[in-house]
Amino acid sequence: MTGPAAPVWGLPRDLHPIAWWSWAIGLATAASLTTNPLLLLLIMGSATVVVMARRSGHPFGRSFRLYVLLALVTVVMRVVFRLVFGGQEIGHVLLDLPEIPLPDWAAGVRLLGPVTSEALLAGLYDGLRLATIILCVGAANSLANPKRLLASVPPALYEIGTALVVAVTIFPQLADSARRVRAAQALRGGATSGVGRLRRFLVPVLEDALERSLALAAGMDTRGYGRSGGASPRERWLTGSLLLAALTGICVGTYALLDPTAPRILAGPMLGAGAVVAVLGLVSAGRRVQRSRYRPDPWRTPELVTVGVGVVVAVLGWYLGHTQVPVAYPGVDAMPYLSPLALVVGLLGTAPAVATPVPATAFVGREVTA
Repeated sequence: MTGPAAPVWGLPRDLHPIAWWSWAIGLATAASLTTNPLLLLLIMGSATVVVMARRSGHPFGRSFRLYVLLALVTVVMRVVFRLVFGGQEIGHVLLDLPEIPLPDWAAGVRLLGPVTSEALLAGLYDGLRLATIILCVGAANSLANPKRLLASVPPALYEIGTALVVAVTIFPQLADSARRVRAAQALRGGATSGVGRLRRFLVPVLEDALERSLALAAGMDTRGYGRSGGASPRERWLTGSLLLAALTGICVGTYALLDPTAPRILAGPMLGAGAVVAVLGLVSAGRRVQRSRYRPDPWRTPELVTVGVGVVVAVLGWYLGHTQVPVAYPGVDAMPYLSPLALVVGLLGTAPAVATPVPATAFVGREVTA
């Protein structure tokens, strides 16, 4: 049995979960700023390559297939909705379906009708954009350890972090439960097809995934996650006032930033002041939450490279959408194409596949099969 190859960045270790989420959010941001199917496929390919190269041996590392399936279902459903509710005569008619008349209170909504190639392509482009965002989130959920992510959030966000960790672990637990239930049913034998087998498969999977998520929540509650320490009425009043002022400033600044008729002095300054006050409020709220961190995740060069890749991809995607509109938003009546900048946006996301260390648990499965 041959040993694993030496990783590029030192000893095997798990990358910081915030770095993975930052990288995935950057890719999802770039995907949300374009409808070019070629660019979206490149971003999806980049996320898939990184997951295949750097996923760990934990159960959440094997949940990427479910996100791929969900992305495919999203594309199909988006196209089906275009077929059912997007009937139009303008364009190249591919299939002339009979239109179903609707009552007067449903004016403006068409059911069936002529199906054009332009409508199908528009639905396909929108579905690919949603599927790419889903795949980026699935990549982050398959690469980042949700428990380590909770240990990395600020103390003031432990309550929200606990709920989020329980929520994001449902899908990985579902994948692990499906694999174990499938193996158990294969050993028992019996019917291998039909509705009865599907019912006998889905019920144990959902029940097992829910029980394991509840067990995780109970274990986290036992260890003190989500519990706040004692605080005086003055400290609670100060924290609440700071957070309320921050929320007000951010809302006013965002509204002024989106409304061109609002005074410009309310946009940037109010948004910046709200962010500063929000940080002060989080620091004040975190003082009453006393937590110790056992072996905190390091933040080294691979983490900086991963976060930098996500930020650069998002910025370049925004720049592409504002300077090369025909590339970022191709029409349904023309063949989409890629510019050199679009190629950089689509391929740069694969950098963490070689610029990050191999997860320590990734070698367990390889040694067992060797």
